[in-house]
Amino acid sequence: SQLVESGGGLVQPGGSLRLSCVGSGFTLEYYAIGWFRQAPGKEREGISCISSSGETTNFADSVKGRFTISRDIARNTVYLHMNNLKPEDTAVYYCAADALALRAVCHIVPSEYKIWGQGTPASVSS
Repeated sequence: SQLVESGGGLVQPGGSLRLSCVGSGFTLEYYAIGWFRQAPGKEREGISCISSSGETTNFADSVKGRFTISRDIARNTVYLHMNNLKPEDTAVYYCAADALALRAVCHIVPSEYKIWGQGTPASVSS
C-alpha cells in the first residue's frame, strides 16, 4: 500500500496549484485522507482532511477559504486545490491515509495517519 503525491511546483503569489494523491494497493474511499506540509526548519503542519465518506472536511485556519479538498473515487485519488497562494505556503506537501478504516470524521493530526506519501514540493515566490 502506498500513496504518491504530485502537482507541486513553482508559482507566483496569488497563483494556484492542484496537488494529487494517488493510492495504490488499497482503496482510498475507505480511509480518511489528510494533507500535511512541512516548511524548512518547521514542524509538520496538518492543513486539510476528508473523511472516508467524503462528507466531512477540515481545514487549518491558515488555509481556510483558500484551499479545498476533493476526491475522485474512480481514480483512487484525492486532490488538494490551493488558491491565492502566499509565500508562507512554501513547503513540502504530503498526503496520508488514516490508520483506521471508515472513521466517521477526520482530524488533521499526523499521529492518526499510517500510510504516508513521499511528498511534493511547492514554492510560492515572485
